[in-house]
Amino acid sequence: MNAPSLGQELVYGCMGLGGSWSAEPYSSAHVDEAAAAVGAALEAGITLFDHADIYTRGKAEAVFGEFLAGTPGLREKIRLQTKCGIRLGEQGLDAFYDLSRDGILERVNGSLERLKTGYVDVLMLHRPDPLMDPADVASAVGQLMAEGKVRAVGVSNMSGPQIEMLQDRLEVPVVANQLEMSLLKRAWLESTVLVNHAEGTDYSFPHGTVEHCVRHGIRLQAYGSLARGLYTGAPAAAPTPAEQATAALVADLAAAKGTTGEAVVLGWLMKHPAGIAPVIGTANPDRIRACAAAAEVAAAMTRAEWYGLWVAARGSNIP
Repeated sequence: MNAPSLGQELVYGCMGLGGSWSAEPYSSAHVDEAAAAVGAALEAGITLFDHADIYTRGKAEAVFGEFLAGTPGLREKIRLQTKCGIRLGEQGLDAFYDLSRDGILERVNGSLERLKTGYVDVLMLHRPDPLMDPADVASAVGQLMAEGKVRAVGVSNMSGPQIEMLQDRLEVPVVANQLEMSLLKRAWLESTVLVNHAEGTDYSFPHGTVEHCVRHGIRLQAYGSLARGLYTGAPAAAPTPAEQATAALVADLAAAKGTTGEAVVLGWLMKHPAGIAPVIGTANPDRIRACAAAAEVAAAMTRAEWYGLWVAARGSNIP
């Protein structure tokens, strides 16, 4: 059976909205900043917005919710996803994971309240919880979907076997898996070519995860996709020769194609046949707009250009 085709898209990641990760309340300036970032994302053609209950300790969802509530008709034009499963600063611990049934229900209801919406299009399970009972997760997801609060379910930072174990209990398909993927963080890619190669021990990415997602039509979402601007002009304390060479190549390709470095970096991800959807995490409206042409760059990028970027980022030839 063939997996469903996944069209190309960008995702706007809202982790940087709402101010700091401290307990300090957000201000009207933070709401304005969110409005500017979301407006730029909409200009860039983005319709999927990525949240998590812990981002800036709930303030990212809250400022987005204020903007959403103040913009009539917007909710029907966009899709929202949020994550749950990480608890911060509770019960004497800096952090722990919680994908219990009650934990999922509690955190989703809190997210909906902050986002000022009755439902999220996708609920993402943020990280694997060693104490997770897949039957409990399925029960919580089933209840949330029956109540109309969640329309689909995805995961984040999970391997193929972990998704498979969860899918055995879920009555609906897992639709997305969010992983760190970029020209800088390439373990997802390196693991596919370094099988039976000594260099493969340098990468801990669970081999087969990308292939599992492709086979089952699970959308791969790439967080950290811009590599914090490392290849597109962000200052670096001590860039490596490979990083310098890659940044120079990105700039050359952008100039040759009449586009931005951001579009080149994201286009490289989107060229991969897995149908990767880059998550853009910057709150800078200009940088968000600079990403708009990524799909067009991906379509125009040659195989030699794609491999050239990969080899430059590796700092060595492929095996």
